[in-house]
Amino acid sequence: MPKIKTKRAAAKRFRKLASGKFKAGHANRSHILTKMSTKRKRGLRQTNIVRDEDSARLRRLLPYL
Repeated sequence: MPKIKTKRAAAKRFRKLASGKFKAGHANRSHILTKMSTKRKRGLRQTNIVRDEDSARLRRLLPYL
């Protein structure tokens, strides 16, 4: 049986934790930041844990992570 290719776009955006969950960065962090409050921008710096509903889809995209 052939190997499954990893979706490289997903591999650059997500990392797998030891618990099996996935972490990612927050959205809305690239431009037009002047209208955002400092508190909101600071919160967007933290990593984001992907919800369980989306983790099943990510496991298919990243079979060897």
